[in-house]
Amino acid sequence: MKVVLQNLTKKFPNRNKKGDDVIAVNDFTFEIPDGKLIGLLGPSGCGKSTTLNLICGLEKPTSGRIFFGEDDVTNLPPENRGVGLVFQNYALYPHLTVRQNILFPLQNLKGAAKLSKAEMLRKADEAAKLVQIDGLMDRKPSEMSGGQQQRVAIARALVKMPKVLLLDEPLSNLDARLRLQTREEIRRIQRDTGITTIFVTHDQEEAMSISDMIVVMKDGIVQQIGKPQDVYDNPINLFVAKFLGTPPINVFEGRVSGGRLYVGDDEVLRVSGAEDQPVYVGIRPEGFIPQEAGPLCCLLSGVEVMGRDTSVVSSHPAAVSVNVRSIIAADYPINREAETVRFALKPYKVYLFRKDTEERIPFEAV
Repeated sequence: MKVVLQNLTKKFPNRNKKGDDVIAVNDFTFEIPDGKLIGLLGPSGCGKSTTLNLICGLEKPTSGRIFFGEDDVTNLPPENRGVGLVFQNYALYPHLTVRQNILFPLQNLKGAAKLSKAEMLRKADEAAKLVQIDGLMDRKPSEMSGGQQQRVAIARALVKMPKVLLLDEPLSNLDARLRLQTREEIRRIQRDTGITTIFVTHDQEEAMSISDMIVVMKDGIVQQIGKPQDVYDNPINLFVAKFLGTPPINVFEGRVSGGRLYVGDDEVLRVSGAEDQPVYVGIRPEGFIPQEAGPLCCLLSGVEVMGRDTSVVSSHPAAVSVNVRSIIAADYPINREAETVRFALKPYKVYLFRKDTEERIPFEAV
């Protein structure tokens, strides 16, 4: 099912009753293709959960329209939209078994949609098999792990085969290893069912790993939409560049002068197409190349071995943050006793941003 959002805006009254309304979602326009998994990504308070609530009908938009396919569902109540919603806290009924929790949405169907008991049990079994909990149907939620409870919540959302599946930070209560396993399961389930899915998260690694497209939001405004790798490689502004990436991008005070890029006093690249001006210089952690005569000189703070990679922690007077993190191959020798470490830079991992607007400045390395 294609989902179309047209100029969607949601305002909440200011609690002080004297100030302006709080704009949670600001003029959001986007077409979500049929059968795709879309990640809504951004920090807390950016409007991603409000957007999800508008799509499912729990909130009414201040202005704008919502379409499922060609049908305008803006004023349609949630129970008539054909959506499945998985909450952050699972919201399972503790006194019911897994089977009863999954059956609950089917038992509330009325009229022509009402099913026989045998049909309901068959659908519940199919949903349980899909999320691989068919051997736990007689357990209560308290007898299950967090990951198993999450699967029950997903099965309950899928049992009616909704037109759209909405996931509101479904992995935030799981430990790191279980998060990885469960997000892979969500991707598999979405592919198997072909249901259009919208996945809300503040974890950029989650969003990038399973989404067909990501929507990066800030303060209710869409910053950038695109395929995860495209957005990572070509951030439209400094906020997007800083939000995507683990470890995060390193940001320096710099300037372009006479076709040369300077980080502090270090001339690090020759550039073409960028006017002389002060800039923010963003360098991805994987964009550093250790080199004895490299142009960027940093004070070495430490070396962290992470198995396949090594994280070199350093500092630079022009760096915006305290530490500069560089990710290099683990087999590259780093002198831990040295006071400084020098780097050359991979030009395609270096980004320039305007100081006033923080918008990206295109350039070519010479």
